[in-house]
Amino acid sequence: MSTVGGRTSLKITNSQLADGVLAALLVIFGLFGTAYAEGETTATRAYAFAATAAAALALRRRWPLQVLAAATICTCAYLIIGYAYGPILITFMIAAYTAARHAPPVRSAPACLAALLLLLVHLFIRDTPLGMLGLIPVSTWVVVPFALGFALRLRHEAAVRARTEAIRRSVDDERLRVAQEVHDIVGHGLAAIKMQADIALHVLAKQPGQAELALLAISRTSGEALDELRATLAPVRETGTDAPRTPVASLARLDGLLKRMADAGVHVRLRIVGQAPAALPIDVDLAGYRIVQESLTNVLRHSGARHASVDIRHETDGVLITVANPVTETAPAQGGLGTAGMRARVQALGGQFSAGHQPHGCFEVRAHLPTGDRT
Repeated sequence: MSTVGGRTSLKITNSQLADGVLAALLVIFGLFGTAYAEGETTATRAYAFAATAAAALALRRRWPLQVLAAATICTCAYLIIGYAYGPILITFMIAAYTAARHAPPVRSAPACLAALLLLLVHLFIRDTPLGMLGLIPVSTWVVVPFALGFALRLRHEAAVRARTEAIRRSVDDERLRVAQEVHDIVGHGLAAIKMQADIALHVLAKQPGQAELALLAISRTSGEALDELRATLAPVRETGTDAPRTPVASLARLDGLLKRMADAGVHVRLRIVGQAPAALPIDVDLAGYRIVQESLTNVLRHSGARHASVDIRHETDGVLITVANPVTETAPAQGGLGTAGMRARVQALGGQFSAGHQPHGCFEVRAHLPTGDRT
């Protein structure tokens, strides 16, 4: 029920409509079934009990325990008076099932137990064909529907938990992906800016013109990094489709990366072998770019080298990326979180990764990214 503009409107859900239809059908079935069970001696009270218990089912999902109470009272009164077993028992079992299915077990179990005890009363008050042997069939009127409802409730709760866990894992994976992207973007940008700032400080007194070029490179590098960072964080912040978007990083957009490296004093030779496919898988394309970016960032941070090479070989089953740079005598060991992040990217795609010193005096990062079916 909702209030709009001072007027109250009643909204009926599909489940409520279905319950109403079920209750109406059971009322009709109960009246005819009770007349058949009792024959010509059917009393008005028998009709009243059967119709009342069936009509209460219209509210069974909204108030399951209250409906069970109403069905139990009507059924017990019906049986204690001495009317023949009839359709009212079907109504009662549906009420017991509903209590177990839609009410918490800590409340539905005691309620169904109380209903069972009340139903057993008629066996001690009136003469029944089964006598005390009726304890078993009467118990099944409660035990069977309760067990069915409880089992379905457990299955539904398990499905909800599984769906919630899947959503949580998806959110965690997305957060990890964004964190990795931010690490690569910010790490590369800051490394390039630091190198350019060092150049500017070094030549500021003697070559102001060269220092100005370095400062312009700092401005350009920081602006590009911020644009890429905004594009990465836009889906997380839900900025909307009207927000400006930077093109997704890809192996086809390495020119800007190499220009930033040149501004920072590292000249990179790019060689592409083989015919690139019309469109690489997005995850492979982005991972390839990030591997080149992180490898060159490590060159800025750790190697002290002024030259590096990037080889991209397009193969029938994937892309082979090799980034190499000479190792200086004073260079610290390369690796750390950046290398671990690259390895994780490649392994997530089912590829192969290696990074380390080579016999010919260089540090080499090699990654093979498969482009076929990785499922």
